[in-house]
Amino acid sequence: MKKTILVLVGIVCLFAFRFAPLFPAYAQDADWQKVDEMLGRKAAVSDDVRRYGFPRSDLSVTLDGVTIKPALALGGWVAFKPAHGGAMVMGDLVLLETEINPVMAKMIASGLEITAVHNHLLRANPATFYMHVAGHGDPVKLASAIHDALAESKTPLTIAAPANPPPAVDLDTAKLDQIIGVKGQANGGVYQINVKRRDPITQEGMPLTPVGPMGVAIGINFQPTGGGKAAITGDFVLTSDEVNPVILALRTHGIEVTALHSHMLDEQPRLFFMHFWANDDAIKLAEGLRAALDKTASTKS
Repeated sequence: MKKTILVLVGIVCLFAFRFAPLFPAYAQDADWQKVDEMLGRKAAVSDDVRRYGFPRSDLSVTLDGVTIKPALALGGWVAFKPAHGGAMVMGDLVLLETEINPVMAKMIASGLEITAVHNHLLRANPATFYMHVAGHGDPVKLASAIHDALAESKTPLTIAAPANPPPAVDLDTAKLDQIIGVKGQANGGVYQINVKRRDPITQEGMPLTPVGPMGVAIGINFQPTGGGKAAITGDFVLTSDEVNPVILALRTHGIEVTALHSHMLDEQPRLFFMHFWANDDAIKLAEGLRAALDKTASTKS
């Protein structure tokens, strides 16, 4: 009996050694405390994804007379998801024009990929640009590379305690939830709603889940501007056949389309990200956004 058990243990060990490379690493295998220290902040953890926010709280950006809160359109981030050989990292960094090339040079030198550089907004002063990045490997080394690259910009690398509590969101958020069909949450004086797509999204065969932290959920943000009005921006996550119906729906409802582009290089299905802007009655704008959502394979909660 003992001999049989020993043989079975040997077989199991051999199998584990032989096929270990085929199985993904898990979050507990990495030194996430070291990653936190390297990036100067704690992660928001959702399932097996750790997301780190890099809001451009150092910037004062205005658009059409609205001073943009970081949570509305200046919230850079990177997200780590365990994968074979370490972790997959994806991110979206908010940069000034003069910061793009220095940050890019550091990223490339560290072996990270640049998957997109573009605008999300129009007429913003100063103009902001968005650099999407990706990589795979040891999480601590990835974090070090991201830290060193961001150090080439003025992105705050340490988090200061807020001087004041975030302002209340002076909007009928229950009505916004009802119209959009998904419950949102307040963040830094902005009401944020994430709408999932019905179709699974993968990159290099790996499911990009949970979709919100991995940046592949439709994002809708409302910043109150007084009198029941709100500035709205965010991005629709679309397949090619949805692009022009959504453009038409948004424009028909007085919502400006400010950018259309890709964020990744090899996702499936192929996705396009459409950014938008308006400043008007919040309920009216929510109804326009709902009309656009109806042209997509999106979900309601």
